Amino acid sequence: MPLENPDKLTSVEKRATIGLASIFALRMLGMFLILPVFALYAPTLPGGNDHFLVGMALGIYGLTQGLFQLPFGMLSDRIGRKKVIVFGLVVFAVGSFVAAFATNIYWVIAGRVIQGAGAISAAVTAMLADMTREEHRTKAMAVIGMSIGLTFALSLVLGPVLDRAIGVPGIFALTGILAVLAIWVILSYVPDPPPAHFHGDAEANPARLSDVLRDGQLLRLNYGIFALHAAQMAMFVAVPVMLAQGAGLPADQHWWVYLSVLLLSFVFMVPAIIVGEKRDKLKPIFIGSVALMLVAQMSLMSVQHSLFWLGVALLAYFIAFNILEASLPSLISKLAPASAKGTAMGVYNTAQALGLFAGGAAGGWLAQKYGFAELFGFCGVLMGIWLLATWGMRTPPAVRTCMYKVEGLDEASAALLKSELAALSGVREVAVMADEGMAVLKVAKSGWDEAAALQLIKGEI
Repeated sequence: MPLENPDKLTSVEKRATIGLASIFALRMLGMFLILPVFALYAPTLPGGNDHFLVGMALGIYGLTQGLFQLPFGMLSDRIGRKKVIVFGLVVFAVGSFVAAFATNIYWVIAGRVIQGAGAISAAVTAMLADMTREEHRTKAMAVIGMSIGLTFALSLVLGPVLDRAIGVPGIFALTGILAVLAIWVILSYVPDPPPAHFHGDAEANPARLSDVLRDGQLLRLNYGIFALHAAQMAMFVAVPVMLAQGAGLPADQHWWVYLSVLLLSFVFMVPAIIVGEKRDKLKPIFIGSVALMLVAQMSLMSVQHSLFWLGVALLAYFIAFNILEASLPSLISKLAPASAKGTAMGVYNTAQALGLFAGGAAGGWLAQKYGFAELFGFCGVLMGIWLLATWGMRTPPAVRTCMYKVEGLDEASAALLKSELAALSGVREVAVMADEGMAVLKVAKSGWDEAAALQLIKGEI
C-alpha cells in the first residue's frame, strides 16, 4: 500500500476537514437563511410589528453564542470533542424547532436564544486541530473559513426562494433538520479524533487573555469585527423592508438583487485580496474598505425609494464586507503573538458574536423609535470610529505562519531551540511550546531558511 504524501493532507485529515467544514456550513446556513426574509415575516406574528423585537430575534443568538463558545471549547478538552459537538447540535436543533412552531415573536426570540447556546465553534476548531498536523493546520482552517463565507452568500440567495416555497417557519424547521444531518456527519463521517489536548494555535488559553486584551493592535481588530457584524445584523432589520416597501420589489424577487451584488462584489474583492497579500498592501486596502463601508452606510440612509441606488449602495457594502471579512483573520494571525494565536482568535470570535447581538438590538431599537435612516446613521458612526482607529494600526508584517511538531523537549531545550530558530534567516518570531510539542514560526514569505529550521527541529545539527 503506498505511503501518504507528507506534503499533502492525509485521507484522515481530508475527511476531518471536509466533515467539520460541512458541520460549520450546515449550522451557519441555519443561522443565515432567515436574514433576508425575517423582517418581512415578523409582522404576521403577534408582537412582530415592533422593530426592536425583530432586531432581538435576529441578533440575540449572538449573545448566547458569545457566552458559551469558549466554555464549550474548554469542556471539550475534558470530556471529548464529539460529545460537546453533538450536544451543541442537539441544543441548536431544539432551538430551531422552537422557533419553527412559535406562535408569537417572543417564542421566536426564545428559539434563537437556544440556537445560540448550541455554540460549537470552539470545539469544532479544537477537534480539527487534534486531527491535522501542524504544518497543514492553516490550510484546514482556511477551508472552514471559506465554507462560512460561501454559506453566508448562499443564504442570502436561498432565503427568499425558500421563503416562497416553505415560509419562515419551514426555514426554521429545515434548520433543525440540517442540525440533525450535521449530527449524522460528525458521528458517521468524521473520524474519531485522538485524545483531546490543548492547541495554543487554535484554542483560547485563559492565562494569555490579559495579554491579548491589552494589545492595542488586536483591540482595533476586535472592535472592527464587532462593528462589522453589528452593522450587518442591524441592516437586515431594514433592508428587506426597504426592498419590498420602499423600492416596490416583491419579496420572492429579492434573491436576484442579493445574487447580483454578491457576484459583482466577488469580482472586486478577489483582486483586492490578492494585491493586499501578494504585494504587501494589506493596510491601505483595509483602510480603504473601512472607508467604503462608511460610504455604503451613509448612502443607505437616503436611497430607500430607489431600487437602482439601493442596489448600488448594497454593492458597495458587500465589496467592503467581503474584503474586511477575509482580511481580519489574516491580520489577527499576523499581529497576534505566535504563542497566543488561539487566544487572540477566541477573543475575536467572541467580539464577532457580541456584535451580532448588539447590532440586532440597537438597530431594532433605533428603527422602532426613529426610523431606518437613524439605524444606518448608527452603523455609520460605528464605521467612522473604526476608520479613525485603523489609522493608528501598525502595518502588518509581510509574514506567514509555519507550525512544526517538536517532541521530547523540556523547558531548557525548548528555550535553546527557540534561540537557534530565531537566528535563522527570514525568521521574524518564534514560539516553542514544550508542553504542546509545537513550534510556531512567523517567517518571511520568501527566502527564509526552512531546510535549516527542519534540521534544528529534527535535532540533526
